Amino acid sequence: MDYSSPETGKADADFPLFEGTVRDRIVDFLGGRDLASASCTYLASCDSLNPAKLQRWPVVELDRLLRRGGGIARSLYDTHSILVHLDIEYVNHDSPAEAFTNPWKAFRLQEPVVAKIEELLAGWGIRPLHLLTGQGHHFVWRFPRGSELERRITNLFPSAYRDGGEQVFANLALLMDFFAFRIKAEAGAESSLPVEVTAVQVLPGSSGQRELISIDISEYGDPLAARTIRIPFTRYLKPWSTGLARRLGLEDQIGPCVCIPLHEIDVMQALKFRQDQADVVALAKRCCTIIPDEGEGTARLLEEYLGSGLRAFHQRFYEAEHDAPELWPLTYARTPLNDLPGCVRHSLQFPNDLLLKPAVMRLVTRCLLAKGWHPRHIAGLVRSKFEDPAHEWMGCWEGYSPAFRADFYVRLFAGQIAVELDQLVDFHCDGMKAQGLCWKSDPPCDLTPYQAALLPDIPSPDNRVPPHPDPSS
Repeated sequence: MDYSSPETGKADADFPLFEGTVRDRIVDFLGGRDLASASCTYLASCDSLNPAKLQRWPVVELDRLLRRGGGIARSLYDTHSILVHLDIEYVNHDSPAEAFTNPWKAFRLQEPVVAKIEELLAGWGIRPLHLLTGQGHHFVWRFPRGSELERRITNLFPSAYRDGGEQVFANLALLMDFFAFRIKAEAGAESSLPVEVTAVQVLPGSSGQRELISIDISEYGDPLAARTIRIPFTRYLKPWSTGLARRLGLEDQIGPCVCIPLHEIDVMQALKFRQDQADVVALAKRCCTIIPDEGEGTARLLEEYLGSGLRAFHQRFYEAEHDAPELWPLTYARTPLNDLPGCVRHSLQFPNDLLLKPAVMRLVTRCLLAKGWHPRHIAGLVRSKFEDPAHEWMGCWEGYSPAFRADFYVRLFAGQIAVELDQLVDFHCDGMKAQGLCWKSDPPCDLTPYQAALLPDIPSPDNRVPPHPDPSS
């Protein structure tokens, strides 16, 4: 059988035959005993050059897609359950192929974070499906639609999402903020690399490179219908499909890879198994890929979140609303950019694609918090940039929500300051230069006053300072 892939242009004869037991495990992950009963709503391309432009197909197209050989994902939306997904991975901004050319190192560096995730989940009584991907780990579980737990999460913040998406998913994001913050707080001291929420820029470490372990919850910054999860026992093609392997001349240095569950094997064994057809097929015969129902454990996670300082910050965050779009010319559009540091001014003047980068969103959030802005209005300003056609977004937001994305990232970064998880150690001009986020300005800018404004007494939205420029000024 020909396994020549349209994404890679090369044959991968060592990949498993997608039939029999392997196919059964894939169908299990789709939420049914056969394709007709699957609770997954669509299949999608995985590892595409532009993740925002997904190709989607009906679930009944599974066999054709498997024969074609590309990477495949399933919808995060499920007709029977609310799916919960956590993704962590090794990221190296200076050597982006490191996780693929040296997977032993990349996965070894993640071990303290994985151990902490497993400890936290065990404390809540959650036993997820644990998958190994090309450069990290996925943890997946679910709880039933129509349950009391769904109702409680849906009612947390009625104003969190109003763009026609699912309120339960918008509020589930708040629990995932809490989970991610706990991981960062407790695993950070044990990790030799910075542990960050999303793949923000970091300062160079002992290796001289900008390496980190990313707790990637970015999927919670988009509508549920727009996001997908990689399917176990399907191919991981990101180094080839993104052009990374070809661009760096590494096609022959990166081995084939299949996403597999960690079932009765450790990570080092899994790194060997995932490259060998016989091992992958043998694993499929004895593992389970049905996404587990962990409603009771998720309810315990909810209770812990409700008693947290982060919950109090979220309440303050949602006490404000974005200005109505018809008011933007009088409010957000009149933000005095000349009063801001050059790096922030440049990012707001040229938001496409700077404001799509988490590190830039964090920089803007930090500086405007230091200026006394309410974080929800920082999100409103960012949203106004996202929705301004003058910045030529060219269909970038089709199927996505600028308002939801802006809220997610500003809430994420402002929340870390509010609970004193972000100690602002890199929030200075030398730090911005090291992260590639400094743009020369005249006169030269200085972030020292902004750092000082946030460090002594972390400001909260309760300060009732003017949330953004007064239209009458």
